Amino acid sequence: MDPITVAAVGLLVMFLFMLLGMPISFAMLLAGVLGNAVLLSLPAATHLLSTNVWEQASSYGLSVIPLFVLMGQFAYRAGITERLYDAAYKWVGRLPGGLAGTTVVACAGFSAICGSNSATTATMGTIALPEMRRYGYDRALSTGAVAVGGTLGVVIPPSVVLIVIAVQTEQSLLRLFLAAIIPGLILTLLFLLTIVAICLRKPELGPLGPATTLKEKLVSLSGVIETLILFVLVIGGLYVGWFTPTEAAAAGAFGALVIGLVRRRLSLQKIVQSAAETLRISAMVVLLITGAVLFGRFLTVSRLPFELAGWAASLPVSPGFILLVVLLIYLIGGCLMDALGFLVVTIPIFYPLAAALGYDPIWYTILLTIITTMGAVTPPVGVNVFIVNGLAPDIPIHTIFRGVAYFMLAYVLCIAAMWIFPGTVLYLPQVLLG
Repeated sequence: MDPITVAAVGLLVMFLFMLLGMPISFAMLLAGVLGNAVLLSLPAATHLLSTNVWEQASSYGLSVIPLFVLMGQFAYRAGITERLYDAAYKWVGRLPGGLAGTTVVACAGFSAICGSNSATTATMGTIALPEMRRYGYDRALSTGAVAVGGTLGVVIPPSVVLIVIAVQTEQSLLRLFLAAIIPGLILTLLFLLTIVAICLRKPELGPLGPATTLKEKLVSLSGVIETLILFVLVIGGLYVGWFTPTEAAAAGAFGALVIGLVRRRLSLQKIVQSAAETLRISAMVVLLITGAVLFGRFLTVSRLPFELAGWAASLPVSPGFILLVVLLIYLIGGCLMDALGFLVVTIPIFYPLAAALGYDPIWYTILLTIITTMGAVTPPVGVNVFIVNGLAPDIPIHTIFRGVAYFMLAYVLCIAAMWIFPGTVLYLPQVLLG
């Protein structure tokens, strides 16, 4: 059978397994083994399976993932999130829709030490939703703000998604982290402006919070210092060459632990809980990477990604049109699957298109990441929406989706800015790393 046909059948088999309810990692593993067995041989496929699982599980490079996750777990249980929320509230609470704006800003801050979409949504939602209920905020606006704010966990470093993509595509993790900072800030600002615009038009949706003095604002900044210390320790340490990515993650986790112990917020029980949750999340991510690498090797043997890239480059249409089609695929895929899962599945197929179409791979990766996060709050699945619904089960799903709809223009404007002005992505890596 023609290798391209085998690859196409392998993709169909993988998606069929997913539709039947099989976890993404196992679907990729099984499809990869079957595909390699057809294209190579059964002994070769089983050998690849055994060596691949061991290589990924024992990979030093992947140890960065549990360490960054552990940093976020320590930060959450050390009470850093509450202090972040309080500081954000003191500064933006008097804006129209101030509590919703506070939620978005606090999500951005927590994303800088968490790296997880679902963890950011669940953590900040636990704090923000009761506050917005207390002040009579519109249910759609309040839940929508939490859902879209959570997506910043995918974009703002140290994003686990960017770490996984860096491993898959062998790109510089520091370059990806630096490239994501400005788009993450732009998206945060656009979310905040969206809330202000909505509440200027309909003030009853988001009442103003109580006024705070300048002294209270300045005092509240102490709650931001801890987050800044951890962020600068990790990203700054990487930049000046003090740490490798794994060492930076370890330093961040240790720093969060020290902050929690100094503030007497981390008991032995909370440390054990942090470690247990880190193990659960890390095992899931590493297994996902293992499946993706094995499936990616199957696609490489079939040469499907390279044939697809060559075919796309030869089409009598502009590269921009092809990129638009790819973005639509990622938007739809993000609607149906978790952002990390969809990116891991599709990066081996679509990443070679960047070189074929003449796009910078760093810019291309960040663009695909943001369009996929947009899918995380879009029907029919919208992972973040269901997380928020779990936190507020009395609010119907359709109400949360209605709240998310307020922010769709912000996503579109951010993606358009990145497309029209690539410097929004490439400026920091080029200036700081050359």
